[in-house]
Amino acid sequence: MDRRRVLKNMGLSLGYIVATPTLLGIVQSCKSEPAITWTPEFLTQEEGNVLTKLVDIILPKTDTPSASEVQVDIFIDKFANDVMEKEQQDFFKMSMGKFLDKTLAASGKEKADDLTADDLEPVLSSSLKFSKEDQTKMLESITSYTKAIAEGKTSTLDEATTRFAFANNLRGMVIWGYKASEYVGEEVLVYLPIPGEYIACADVQELTGGKDWSL
Repeated sequence: MDRRRVLKNMGLSLGYIVATPTLLGIVQSCKSEPAITWTPEFLTQEEGNVLTKLVDIILPKTDTPSASEVQVDIFIDKFANDVMEKEQQDFFKMSMGKFLDKTLAASGKEKADDLTADDLEPVLSSSLKFSKEDQTKMLESITSYTKAIAEGKTSTLDEATTRFAFANNLRGMVIWGYKASEYVGEEVLVYLPIPGEYIACADVQELTGGKDWSL
């Protein structure tokens, strides 16, 4: 898969609207914190270790760095901790827990820290392999569930839908966090910190080679 093509064509697919100063603050703090000493703020250490493996399954190292090399795992943890509403945090935790339960059962292992990329990849893949029709139904169920919870009502989701919710949201956040990183913004996307001439109508291939602007 051509990662550059994926990145330039992917937009923000999540239902979060974040003020630019907030997002930049998170990105800046991730940039200055070495991943080797990373201690999650929102997730447990075990969950954080799994998150690091998952983000690299979604965006592994190729001709550009892996997701964890540009600290997307730290970005997601900080975003969950600092930006998500309480209901979103609870849903993220719950859905990740269901995902881990399935992975542990499938691998025959007892602890999340023992899970490898080989254990995680099949469950992540199967959690996303649904027809468009099934995905539409699942998204409707997720919307109904989150609305009920926000209204203080009792609601449940089946496990397949819960795992899909986690995998789908995670994939979107990984791509978003990767595009927001300094390296990708300056080296992969089109980077022009000082705007030049305004061209209202022109072919995007001629202007940027078909790439998104990073700013």
